[in-house]
Amino acid sequence: MQKVSPPQCLQNAFDEQGLSDLEVLAFPEGTHTAADAATAIGCDISEIGKSLVFVTEPGRPILIIMNGADQVDEARVAGLIGFSIRKATAQEVRDMTGYAIGGVPPFGHTKPVETLLDQKLLQKKTLWLAAGTPQTVFAISPDKLRKATGIETGVNIAA
Repeated sequence: MQKVSPPQCLQNAFDEQGLSDLEVLAFPEGTHTAADAATAIGCDISEIGKSLVFVTEPGRPILIIMNGADQVDEARVAGLIGFSIRKATAQEVRDMTGYAIGGVPPFGHTKPVETLLDQKLLQKKTLWLAAGTPQTVFAISPDKLRKATGIETGVNIAA
């Protein structure tokens, strides 16, 4: 593990949100999946916030920050937002967020992205989230994540 600088877009978001104290850590073995990240960090998989990008029926991106131990219930999400959804392709993820799959942070995207936070994830003391690449992560408290995303409450979106 090594402390590194985040991509500029994410660094700008850290600075704008008063989060410049957050440290981005790189793991050479990778943190591409929630299981990989939990193993590398040495935490429980439920403390990993996996960033999953979906596309709504009219083509809008939806970012879901999900508890690493659970799967998204796509039908439940569709009921919440009023549109059917599908998983975004790798190219759509990059186009919509500016990041590759496995590295999408919860904020600091190149374009605005509607976001949902899993309620179980927000019950953890510390969350580990992707920091722009499939090898980097940062730790944040649920309160700071809520403030940075502007989302007060999580939703029940687990399958």
